[in-house]
Amino acid sequence: MSNHFDQMEYAIQTNGLSKKYPAFTLNDINLTLPSGCIMGLIGENGAGKTTTIKLLLNAIKKSSGSVLVLGHDTTEKDYHTVKEEVGVVLDEVSFPENMKAKQVHKVLKNTFRNWDSAAFAEYMTRFDLPDDKPFKAFSKGMKMKFGLTCALAHHPRLLILDEVTSGLDPVAREDVLDILSDFTRTEEHSILISSHIVGDLEKICDYIAFFHKGEELLCEEKDRLLEEYSLIQCSREQLLELDPKAIVGSRENSYGVNALVKKLGVPETFHLSPVTLEEIFVYMVKDH
Repeated sequence: MSNHFDQMEYAIQTNGLSKKYPAFTLNDINLTLPSGCIMGLIGENGAGKTTTIKLLLNAIKKSSGSVLVLGHDTTEKDYHTVKEEVGVVLDEVSFPENMKAKQVHKVLKNTFRNWDSAAFAEYMTRFDLPDDKPFKAFSKGMKMKFGLTCALAHHPRLLILDEVTSGLDPVAREDVLDILSDFTRTEEHSILISSHIVGDLEKICDYIAFFHKGEELLCEEKDRLLEEYSLIQCSREQLLELDPKAIVGSRENSYGVNALVKKLGVPETFHLSPVTLEEIFVYMVKDH
């Protein structure tokens, strides 16, 4: 796989990306996020999502593999200039506790060359955030919305978001998802987002990557995933009649067996039910 590509084609590309810690290894991560698209990272706590995000931001050093962000290798000497075009909101949004939003604004407008004060004010209003309240008085949801406001106000080409919808009520979550969808209507804008709320990712993502215990189980177009897999309910005997390669995972209960299957490997005599991303992930991980 080439380590060079047209930066207009891909926002992120990792090749064999690994990070080894004494008690955890992130192993052989291969992600490809085309420009203008949204990729969701799904995985349990400790699966490697946040480690991957830190590697993309060059916040930690990789053990092996390559990382390209907006067409630039993260080990380049001038990579800090590329970071200007990346908006970041991490799981724990942190600003000095006694700082007020208007003070943060003053600092950031002198930090980012593309800072847009009007856009900052617009998002502050849209999220109903106070500009004269200390950051320590913000709820978790307000902190997330403020982090997103700051990330969007310097007009990034790529957003990297870690659990950005956590702590938000359903109405605020919908508003954030609408903003993210609007952001990628511009072809050169892209988003990488991790979330435990898989339903949110199913609504907005074009691509999905499943992480489990430091491994990447898959990285695929969302629509193709939902088209490829289905759920069936049958007896244990009926399940045994199927090609084992068509069965991804199964759960037995008092009514029989529920199984995640690949549609193409199942005879037409079986009733196929639609599946969600969360169901695909749970069945894949259960026996992995």
